[in-house]
Amino acid sequence: MKVESWLPFEHLRGWRPCRRGRWRTLKSQLLAASLTCTLLLVYACTQDFLYDPTHISLLWRNPTQPKQVTVLIWYEPFGKRRRLGDCHILFNITGCHLTTNRTLYQEADAVLFHHRDIGEFGDFPVATRSASQKWIWMNFESPSHSPWMTTLGDVFNWTMSYRVDSDIFVPYGYLFSKKSAKIVLPRKRKLVAWVISNWNEDHERVQYYNQLREYIDIDIYGRYGMDLRHDNIVKTVSEYKFYLAFENSLHTDYITEKLWRNAFKSSAVPIVMGPSRYNYEIFIPRNSFIHIDDFSSPRKLAMYLRFLDKNTHMYRRYFTWKKRYDVHVTSFWDEHYCTACETVKASGDEHRTISDLAGWYES
Repeated sequence: MKVESWLPFEHLRGWRPCRRGRWRTLKSQLLAASLTCTLLLVYACTQDFLYDPTHISLLWRNPTQPKQVTVLIWYEPFGKRRRLGDCHILFNITGCHLTTNRTLYQEADAVLFHHRDIGEFGDFPVATRSASQKWIWMNFESPSHSPWMTTLGDVFNWTMSYRVDSDIFVPYGYLFSKKSAKIVLPRKRKLVAWVISNWNEDHERVQYYNQLREYIDIDIYGRYGMDLRHDNIVKTVSEYKFYLAFENSLHTDYITEKLWRNAFKSSAVPIVMGPSRYNYEIFIPRNSFIHIDDFSSPRKLAMYLRFLDKNTHMYRRYFTWKKRYDVHVTSFWDEHYCTACETVKASGDEHRTISDLAGWYES
C-alpha cells in the first residue's frame, strides 16, 4: 500500500502517540482497549498523523465513559481572567464542565496546569489527589521559552502541547478536507512581508532576515515596522506573494500561527524557518511552502523568489492544496480546554506519571 507523504489531521483527536520513540508500536494500548485497528496504528506510528476537530480517536474510546466530567483549570493562562466557553456550543462536545473554582478540586476529574504560570516552585493543590484524578501539563511555548521543567518530574499524569507525541495533541493549526473548489487568490501587488513583535539581533531569524534583505525588498510590520492594515494581519499579508513564517526558536513540531494564520489564511506562500522540512511535511503538503534549508544561501532564496514573481504558473502551484483543503487556526484557549475534557471523558481509568518531563519536551 502506498502511503502519501502527507495527510490532513482528520481522525485522531486526543490521539495518544508513543512517548519514547515516535514510531514505537501502540500494541499495549490496543490490548487494553480491545481494539482491532491495526491499519490505523500502522499509519499513526510511521509519519502520517490524522486529526479531526470533531471526532475522538478510536484508541481513546471507552464504552463506559462517564456522562459528565469536571476539568479544573488551576491557572488561567498568563494570569488573564476570561469567561470560559461552552464546549457543546463551540465544538459539539457534550458532558464537559469547565471551571476555575479551586474549591471544586476534590471532585474534579482532571486538573489543568498551564506551564508558564506554574513558577519555579509550583503552586500545586495541597490535598492528596485521588488515583483516578488526572493532572494535565499544558504548554504551547517552545522548550527555549519553558523554564523550570527539570523540577516537574513525577508530578503530572498527562501532557498537552503542540508536540505530536503529547498525550493530548493540539496543534496551532491544521488543514482539513473540503469539497473540491477552484483556487481563488487575492490580488497580489507586493512581494515579501514579515510581521514581528519580538526583535532580537541574536535570534537566528533576525540574522537571516538581515542577510536576505540585501537581495530582495521585505516589508516589516508590527512593533518594529509599519502598522497593520486595519490592525489585521490577514488583510495586510493578503496583498503579498510571500510571507516569512520564521519561528522564534527551532524545535520539533513547533509550527505556530505564523504558518497557519499569517501565511495560509492570507494566501501567501510561507517561507519557513523552524524544524526540518521533513517535520513540516508531516503537517502540510511538500509543495505548499518554501523552506530556507532548500537553498544554500539567502541570495539563492532571493533569486528563486524573483523567479516565482515573474512566473505566475509556477507561483500558483504552491496553492494546489487549496483545491481540496481549508485551514483551521486553533482557538486559544477554549479549544484546548474542551479537547482536554473530551479526552478525559474517553480515556478510562489508566493512571501513570510523567517521570522525565524535561527530557521528553526538550528532545
